[in-house]
Amino acid sequence: MTIWRQPATAQEINQRFSADTVNGLLGIRITEVGPDWIEGEMPVDGRHVQPFGILHGGVSVVLTETLGSLASVMCCDPGFGAVGLEVNANHLRPVPKGGTVRGRCTPVRIGRSVHVWNIELRREDGELSCVSRLTTAIVERK
Repeated sequence: MTIWRQPATAQEINQRFSADTVNGLLGIRITEVGPDWIEGEMPVDGRHVQPFGILHGGVSVVLTETLGSLASVMCCDPGFGAVGLEVNANHLRPVPKGGTVRGRCTPVRIGRSVHVWNIELRREDGELSCVSRLTTAIVERK
């Protein structure tokens, strides 16, 4: 059984949400959608690093918020959307320039008006680089 009320494939999400957005600018790509999770990845190149040649923490948060927001929207009834209320992140290990960071988003709570998501980012070697939690408010689209 799936949690998605507005299901979409990774390819459909990438086509819809990449052009002229921060996702496209940073090369964020959804790679897989499961029954209750969504995964994505992002290269780590000159657009993404801080002066020491490792992934900038703020860019990690962009990836985590992207995964959580997309998941939240897919859980909404038609005519409703999600807006971020709060995001936090703990940066555990550096991701070097030239690598790729991959994320998996899973639900903590999917309520009627608030969703909470857990997002884990991993380096290419499988090591956990960042854990994040995103809270979204569910709003009616005007």
